[in-house]
Order: sequence, then C-alpha cells, then structure tokens
Amino acid sequence: MDNKFLSRLYLVVSREACRGRDIVTVTEQAIMGGVDMVQLREKNLSVQEFTETAIQLKNMLDRHNVPLIINDNVSVAKASGAYGIHVGNSDIPPSQIKIQWADCDMLGYSIEYLEQLTNAEIAFADYLGVSPVFSTATKTDTVTEWGLEGITQIRKLTDKPLVAIGNMNESNAFDVIKAGADCIAVVSAICGAKDPLKSAEVLRNQIEKAL
Repeated sequence: MDNKFLSRLYLVVSREACRGRDIVTVTEQAIMGGVDMVQLREKNLSVQEFTETAIQLKNMLDRHNVPLIINDNVSVAKASGAYGIHVGNSDIPPSQIKIQWADCDMLGYSIEYLEQLTNAEIAFADYLGVSPVFSTATKTDTVTEWGLEGITQIRKLTDKPLVAIGNMNESNAFDVIKAGADCIAVVSAICGAKDPLKSAEVLRNQIEKAL
C-alpha cells in the first residue's frame, strides 16, 4: 500500500447527508469513532459556501490530524488549504489537477469501468475509488456496480490503494476488505446514523477484523 495513503475508514460528508445536523459536529463524532480521512462533497452549494464549509471542517480536522479531501473543485481545495482532491472520470482529469495545483498532496480518482485502469490518467492518482461497489441511492449515474468480484479483479490489476464506496455498511465492510480493498468510504452509514461515533466505531472494528 502507498505510504502516503494510510486511511482505513474514509468519510464522505455533505451538509445534506447530515440531515439538518451540524456538519462539523457530525464529522468530529465520526473521527472519534475511527474515521481517519474526510472528503467534503458539496454539489449544491455556491463556491463561497463550499469554501467556508471546507475551512470550518479543516480547522476541526487539523486538531485531530485528519486530512481533508475536497470533491471535484480545485479552487475550493486550494482556498481551504485541503490536503487533496478527489475526482470522478467525468470530472477534471488528474493530469490537469497536477498542472493547476502542483502542491496537491493526495489525488483520488474514481474507477467506474475497467478500461480506466489502462488510461494514462491513472498514473497521476494516489489512490483509486472503486465506485460503486454496491448500488446506492446517493449515486444515480452508476456505470458499473463492482461487487466483491470487481474489487478482487481491480486488485489484481493495480497496486494503488483501493477505496471502496457505494452502500458500504457494517454488514459488508469485512467482506469488502477481504476482497482486496484497503479502505472503506461511507456516506449515509455514518452521516445519517443516530449516533455517528458508534456507527464509525462498529465499521472500524469490522475493517480491523478483516485486515
């Protein structure tokens, strides 16, 4: 596994996913339960609101020494002092991010179909998001639903760290790590949980058992 990428439980958070609760509070509870990397994904905020939310999150995350990743917005990532950025295959290409943001410490790239693994853009990514492993209501433009077999297949084709996302929860986290993922990324299983700390703890335990 890449020395730069050490995450095991990765939270993808947005105001919407927190269902009216304060995003910083929910995220901090998740960290106390075992989340060790946070991606802020905001599709419906203005750039200014996105940036302000990112800065609020980063101030808290810095106290816990947890890196902040911004979804698909180089300007917000730079303005907030984020650690890195994550893009999908229809977003700005990783090679262009390296040009626009030379100091980017962590670049994630979602793999939505196998042919992407032979694409030159892969070389610029620090980790790969296997998206989605299982279909989910939060992602309606799914290209491939990978399943456990898909993770195993990708694992054979690359040595880059794999982050599994898509309907991840306590019932499948163990199997997904066993199939070859390095890390589990979650949205609703933590953000929508009554007790984000406890939910993160349960997920983290499943991951650790599988390692």
